[in-house]
Amino acid sequence: MADHLEASVTLPSEPASVATARGYVVSTLAEWGLPSDTEVADTVRLIVSELATNAVQHTFGQSPTFTVDIVLDRDEHLRIGVTDSHPRFPKRLPAAVQQDNGRGMVIIRWLAAERGGRLRVRATPEGGKTVSIELPWTVPARPVTTAGQQEP
Repeated sequence: MADHLEASVTLPSEPASVATARGYVVSTLAEWGLPSDTEVADTVRLIVSELATNAVQHTFGQSPTFTVDIVLDRDEHLRIGVTDSHPRFPKRLPAAVQQDNGRGMVIIRWLAAERGGRLRVRATPEGGKTVSIELPWTVPARPVTTAGQQEP
């Protein structure tokens, strides 16, 4: 396995892109050795859904696209980040009984921590932000052959 793998996709900031982002991440991780029918894949799927939904809903039309980046370092750390061009950082809202939304970041933070990971938010040089999670990579990745096919 390579010491460093990266994948990225840029999507329009519209609701249909959430499912596209989710599918892209899960299929990429499957290529890297994480079967899509595992509990870890389900957790990643939910995290990506929340991150992409936030990028679509909370940029108020000021970010026409968002980018999903996936990085696997040395078969040890998986990082998934969603970058948009809106400058406002996510706010931690109280989980009031009457609130219908505002819990996405709490969910993401909890899911990442449950897997031994963490959540980060950082500004981009262009004035936007990246919300990312980092998780330990506990799945041995299958080597990729020169033809691009994975070895069994």
